Amino acid sequence: MPNLNKVMLMGNLTRDVELKYTPSGLAIANIGLAINRKFRDTKTNELREEVTFVDIEFWGKSAETLHQYMAKGRSLYVEGRLRLDSWDDKTTGKKVYKLKIVGENFQFISNQGAAGGAPNAATGGPPAQRSAPRPLPARPAMQNAPHQMAPQDFGGDMQDGPPPDDLNINEDNVPF
Repeated sequence: MPNLNKVMLMGNLTRDVELKYTPSGLAIANIGLAINRKFRDTKTNELREEVTFVDIEFWGKSAETLHQYMAKGRSLYVEGRLRLDSWDDKTTGKKVYKLKIVGENFQFISNQGAAGGAPNAATGGPPAQRSAPRPLPARPAMQNAPHQMAPQDFGGDMQDGPPPDDLNINEDNVPF
């Protein structure tokens, strides 16, 4: 039976991009995205708005690019997949679950309007602007460990883009 795990979101960053590196030097960026939905209440005919907050994780070059060019309040389009993380809570000993999104692709969305820029949606203040890219933090030194951490150790495909053009996929060999 076929399965599909695809998420498409567009919203505003709720905080600056948090960038870390694995011991092997692979970049991981965590972002928070606020997605607004406007609707009309059928009982009161009042225009209402709900906000959904999601955590998204990017890997590799995508993580570094987001860290360099994005800041709190900026708009971003994200494509990714859902992943359920679980761990044991240290204080209660109970299993804890969190559904998060692993970002696979993204596109910057301009916050600039005709009158000099849209207000910063996260704070209601002036537009979030950045004059120059933010420098990347230093990567950890690679160590001679018996096992270097690989992307699959973190539950992700870690693809930074589409497959190469010379992949040569024959439609007759595709099983669906």
